Amino acid sequence: MSLTDFRTLGRSGLVVSPLALGTMTFGPGPFGADEATSRSIFDAYRAAGGNFVDTADIYSGGASEELVGQFIRETGSRDEIVLATKFGFNGSASPLAATQGSGGNPHAGGAGAKNIHRALQQSLRRLGTDYIDLYWMHIWDGVTPVEEIVQTLGDLVRAGKIRYFGFSDMPAWVAMKAATIASERHVPGPIAMQLEYSLVARDVESEHLPVAREAGMGVMPWSPLGGGFLSGKYNKADTSGSGRLSGPNPFGNSKFNDANWAILEVLRAVATELDRLMAEVALAWAMDRPGIASTLIGASKLSQLHSNIAATEIALSAAQMERLNTASAPPVGFSSGLTAPGIRAMLFGGHSVTGWGE
Repeated sequence: MSLTDFRTLGRSGLVVSPLALGTMTFGPGPFGADEATSRSIFDAYRAAGGNFVDTADIYSGGASEELVGQFIRETGSRDEIVLATKFGFNGSASPLAATQGSGGNPHAGGAGAKNIHRALQQSLRRLGTDYIDLYWMHIWDGVTPVEEIVQTLGDLVRAGKIRYFGFSDMPAWVAMKAATIASERHVPGPIAMQLEYSLVARDVESEHLPVAREAGMGVMPWSPLGGGFLSGKYNKADTSGSGRLSGPNPFGNSKFNDANWAILEVLRAVATELDRLMAEVALAWAMDRPGIASTLIGASKLSQLHSNIAATEIALSAAQMERLNTASAPPVGFSSGLTAPGIRAMLFGGHSVTGWGE
């Protein structure tokens, strides 16, 4: 595989690379990259054949969008690049003020029509373009009716402001309802889901992946390295190393548990067999999973990007995939248990039956 082994994103005509360049690191921040480093990462991704660049209005306070737009203009590559950005998070108040219920404009976040139009206009200005290829709802706000979200984003597709849209970090039923509404009304619907998915985060396999398969949505994993846990930079005796899982972070200490340490040891063994970095093998596993369309990678150093791209060269054997799958298998919940082989055997007279797309 390489970055030019393109595939369509879901049931659509949007053609993307198997690795998407996430640009959350572009701009100031604890793990940010300055303009020169960000440009080198962008240029190296493009030189390797990658065509899918993902940002968000909230990244580095808008600086990420500005840098991405600048690099695209400088290289004259707008028609070649699939440009994705996101709306949803509120940037009008500090995180502390927001948690205290004060200090910001409620219409500067969420998935209501008022904010979607506001956010899109600002993103178009920062990116220096008149359309977005893929517009993500960054996170479901829990209150806006799904009908309003589909109507608003569908109208933007018809107006030519965006080409496609997708959902990130939402309940599976929200995505399925949106897809159903769109299908019944014969209007544009979501073509992709962006979800946390890795060897140490497989819970979305129960509901989200079946929904994506049924509704024709491609799945884009974010944090395929488990916040850096799967790179092997942390060890069980001392988790205080430098990285995204150190200090205050969205993951807290959720990755540091006995089950994940056991997964890490299997990953380490497979990586040793292949003489490859653990991060590369973890990415190769994610790219090879059913339903995965394009996997998000991020880098604050050029060396990290080269390592990520190297994962496309890895072909895991069936035995190695099985070891990784078994070690990382999530607990069987109610929904996933309904399709267990034993239940199917009861339903189909003792026969093994595989469903479409499984």
